[in-house]
Amino acid sequence: MTKRTDLLTGLPVTADGTGPPRERADAARNRARVLAAAEELFAAGDPAEVTMEDIAKAAGIGRGTLYRRYPDRASIARALLDEHERALQHEILRGAPPLGPDESDPAERLAAFYAAMVDLLERHVHLLLGAETGSARYRTGAYGFWFTHVRVLAADRPDPEALADTLLAPLAPEVYRRQREQGISPDRIKNGLTALARGVLAGDRPKSPE
Repeated sequence: MTKRTDLLTGLPVTADGTGPPRERADAARNRARVLAAAEELFAAGDPAEVTMEDIAKAAGIGRGTLYRRYPDRASIARALLDEHERALQHEILRGAPPLGPDESDPAERLAAFYAAMVDLLERHVHLLLGAETGSARYRTGAYGFWFTHVRVLAADRPDPEALADTLLAPLAPEVYRRQREQGISPDRIKNGLTALARGVLAGDRPKSPE
């Protein structure tokens, strides 16, 4: 039998697919301490400088205990991000337009998605920098979801498979941090991304090259 895993965390789920197996009380306490310590450390400075030893020490647990649950720093950051990313995914799948389902205007749906992602980045960029920098970004379940969503929105453009990564590139956490460090406000970033969404997806479908 194939083991089923959670889309975002990679942890095993129960047989009915409803969630991870019930954890022991001591394991739950350790998990809460690890996540609280990591959140504080990621927010206090450069997440790339935080080590697993730092997290174990701040959480007051042994390194072996930490590694049994989380193989690396990125997996801890992803666990912290899980709730926030799932909430956004729910709005995309079942929420009100234009972020939620609206087949009539893919450009406005993409603009709404961009705005929601900017809000997520503004609140949790320190976690995203800990979990989704460089090539690690493309291996997360969340990125796979965003990629599928944007590819569907770009379905009537030439080669949406190639276009989806391009449209997601401005949302890389390194890019967002650089923009904010340069004094560019979230509203300005949203405006630029809205112009990008409308410029690429609004209007008639362009002709494919011969």
